[in-house]
Amino acid sequence: MNEPDSGELDTIVAQRSSALDGEVHIGGAKNSVLKLMAACLLAEGRHVLANVPDISDVTLMCELLEAMGVTVTRADHRLVIDVPEEMDTAAPYHLVERMRASIVVLGPLLARFGKARVALPGGDDFGPRPIDMHLRALESLGAVFSTAHGDISATAEVLTGTDVVLEYPSVGATENVLMAAVRAKGRTLIHNPAREPEIGDLVNFLNQMGAQVGWAGDRLAVDGVERLAPARSTDGYRVIPDRIEAATFLAAVGMCGGSVFLRDAVADHMAMLIRKLTEMDVHIVSDAAGVRATATGRLSSADVSTLPYPGLATDYKPFLVSMLTTASGVGIVTENIFTGRFRYIDELRRMGADIRTEGHHAVVRGTERLSGAPVRAHDIRAGAALVVAGLAAEGETEVAGATHIDRGYEDLVSKLVGIGATITRR
Repeated sequence: MNEPDSGELDTIVAQRSSALDGEVHIGGAKNSVLKLMAACLLAEGRHVLANVPDISDVTLMCELLEAMGVTVTRADHRLVIDVPEEMDTAAPYHLVERMRASIVVLGPLLARFGKARVALPGGDDFGPRPIDMHLRALESLGAVFSTAHGDISATAEVLTGTDVVLEYPSVGATENVLMAAVRAKGRTLIHNPAREPEIGDLVNFLNQMGAQVGWAGDRLAVDGVERLAPARSTDGYRVIPDRIEAATFLAAVGMCGGSVFLRDAVADHMAMLIRKLTEMDVHIVSDAAGVRATATGRLSSADVSTLPYPGLATDYKPFLVSMLTTASGVGIVTENIFTGRFRYIDELRRMGADIRTEGHHAVVRGTERLSGAPVRAHDIRAGAALVVAGLAAEGETEVAGATHIDRGYEDLVSKLVGIGATITRR
């Protein structure tokens, strides 16, 4: 497993690296596989997922499913998930509070059993992400909720298809109501749904299980079915590649220079990011096998604004901010998705970055070079972005809190070493 225990070392040490070169394989998407694992609860029987990353969030989701009576076998980037006919419909606090994505078991449990109890979720520390939208969407289908002692309890005598209007294209709310609607009576139309590639992956998986989900213009149309069954595939359902992991290596090439091929990365999933990186003078070409990034010389600054997909994902922003710290000129970064997601900027300032923040804006004035310093990872992507910054800084950068990074990356250090980075874990 990729989750260090308390006896393992928790610091990644990066040093200034010369131009990167070679090939790196992009693994399965964290933000997809966790939801596919939850979707397995919709049907009794054996489910098989392939291209599953060996990351600690997958370990946590395995433990959560097992706590509810599911049997999970994990080997060689595959999961075999045996879902019983009867199971516990309560998701325990000690697991849910460690991973916000676990809230998506709510929809499948309601759809199949008509009841669920889920602890209020935890996860990364970068501001509140209320689940009210999830609950309102599920209430539209007929669910009834109550909260007590830190738990959300839900019941539904019957779920009935209806028009569900999301006030914001929330990924989690879209996933929860989608997984509930597939077994509701009649048709559900989800207005203003999220459109991320991970949503498409979930739709494909559900349809292979026997669901009837498709797009009706800009709405998701779900015709409820009586019963679902495990997706049938010789090698298991293959999780899509992780576009955020790909962005991490694109940023590393941008900051260090060089030329790296990202095998299995899907350019279409990162169209807006690629447009922004091209503006910053990272040259990117793609084909069916993956994406090649090449950078020479100092990058150019650009303005960055996060928006729901197909806009620039908020998970990309820490990497772009790191790149801007050494780019030529000034870039203005605007966060439109989450409040409080600039916490890592204080760590970049410790490395000599010239960044000024005001509200949900950051002004980044590029400097010639960063200086290595001890810093701390406060969440998955910010931690990885500090590692990338350390590869372009003079001296040594110690990134503490590396277990945060393990939640979303399968051995990031080894992959970076494989393309020529000077980096260790200790």
